[in-house]
Formats: sequence, structure tokens, C-alpha cells
Amino acid sequence: MRHPVDPDDLYTVLKTPDLHEPVLLVHFEGWIDSGQCAHAAVKHVLGEIDSTPVATFDTEWLIDHRARRPVMHLVEGVNTGVEWPKIELAAGHDRNDNDVLVLSGAEPDHNWRSFSAAAVSLATRFGVRRMVGLGAYPAAVPHTRACRLSVTASTAELAEGDYANASLDVPAGVESVLEKEFQLAGIESLGLWAQVPHYILNAPYPAATLALVEALDHTAGIEIDPGALVERALTSRKRLDELVAADESHAEMIADLERRQDDSSRAELEMQSPSELAAEIESFLREQDDDPDPGQQL
Repeated sequence: MRHPVDPDDLYTVLKTPDLHEPVLLVHFEGWIDSGQCAHAAVKHVLGEIDSTPVATFDTEWLIDHRARRPVMHLVEGVNTGVEWPKIELAAGHDRNDNDVLVLSGAEPDHNWRSFSAAAVSLATRFGVRRMVGLGAYPAAVPHTRACRLSVTASTAELAEGDYANASLDVPAGVESVLEKEFQLAGIESLGLWAQVPHYILNAPYPAATLALVEALDHTAGIEIDPGALVERALTSRKRLDELVAADESHAEMIADLERRQDDSSRAELEMQSPSELAAEIESFLREQDDDPDPGQQL
């Protein structure tokens, strides 16, 4: 297929490390990511694998800079530089020395087909065996239950497991396009999506970040030390419990969500505006979080 932009012109390889069948993790800023849980997961992974950049993309052909403006660094009135949005491929290894690649940065606005072809080209060059995308979305689920994951996969076999899967038509992000292109290139691909309680839509939710990181073990065969994520998830759970317990109507709503999930009913995706509880929880976390969760720093 002819591309309006030559895919090979979209990236520059910085180094070619000796990798053995790496897993490629993918996440882009700008698409559905409740509480920036997936962003925080990728940031955590990059820190744990001692990552180093191996390729960069030329965002001049991919990003609408009026929608995603570069950052000017101003020091006492002096323009010391402009930082442009980035898309980068980094390499590292997990705690068992399995090779890992991470493709992250701003979601492209333009030339999706060319970008996907470039990503497949790089994946083939580095011998990628499986692509795993990371995301998070709001759902009618309670914070008092274990975080559930949904999957979008290139095959029925990859979609099997204890996932909260559904059948529906939804707008696609670049990660979804990559799933299909990787499948066509003979590379297994899937997307992991953490369900975030809809009433904490815009606040960090460490339990979802932790769930995504821990799921990489059985979905990708890589082990990442969860580190401080465990403690952050416990602290967040305690704070939410305290807030809910202080209001009878909030407690009743959580109890209803628990009954629905315990009855194995399928929770429907909630895309409406956050409720009064959402606003209270967001304010609560912002004001009382002395040790910010990962998403708050991004």
C-alpha cells in the first residue's frame, strides 16, 4: 500500500541493541486513559527496566502543534528553548533479563497509516514477538473490588482469560490500528484496558496502574517490580473508603455497584460527567496527598 509519507522517513534509529524476542509495550497520550493510569504504568515500567532510547519519530509529520503545542522554557524573560512533543521507542529489560521495548509519547494526529507501517518496520527490525497496548477507561465498577481488565486482541485465543470483554463499536485510537497492522505482519498483539470506577474518572487510581503492571506477567511474559505502586494503591483505597463511609448515599451507591459485580452482571461503560462523589474524591485526593501518585506528576 502506498503511503503519503514514506514510513522509513518518519523515524531515526539511535542505536541497535542486541535484543532477543522483546515484547513491545505501547501507550500514547491523548486517547482514553482514565486518571492517566496507563500513562503512570508506562512511566513506572520505563523506570524499572532502566530504559534507553533506541529510536525517535519525526513528529513534524505526525503532530498538530496547534492542538498539542510545544513548551517554551522561559527563565527571567529569556526564551531558553522550546520542547517539542515526542514519540520515542525505548529499550530495557525486566527483572528476569527479558528484553522489553516501549513505544510511547503523543498520539499522532496525522498519517496514521504511515506511522503504523513505521512502527511495524521497527518491530520487525528488533524482532518483536508480541505487542501489548495499555489503556484505562471509566466503568460502573466499585473501588472495593479488584480492578478488572478488558482486552482488545488480534485473535480470539489472545482474548481468552478472565477479562471483562464486550462486543461493541467504538472510536479507535492509534494503538488499535497498530494491533491490526501487527497482526497482518505476523506479530501477536493485544490491548490491556483497566476499568476505573467512573466516579473517580479524573483522579489518579493507583489500583488500575498496579493491575496493568501486574498483568504484563501472564500477557507478555515479563515481570516488572511494582515497587511503590502497591503502597499507593492501599493508601488510595483507605482514603476512598473513609470518604464513602462519611456519606450514606455514597455508601449505598458503592453497595449497589458491589452487588452488580458480585452477581457477575456486565458493568456498562459510563461516559457521562462525573457525579458529586467524583468531585469530592478528586478534591480529597488533591488536597490530602502528601506523596503524589504517579498520575499527578504527569
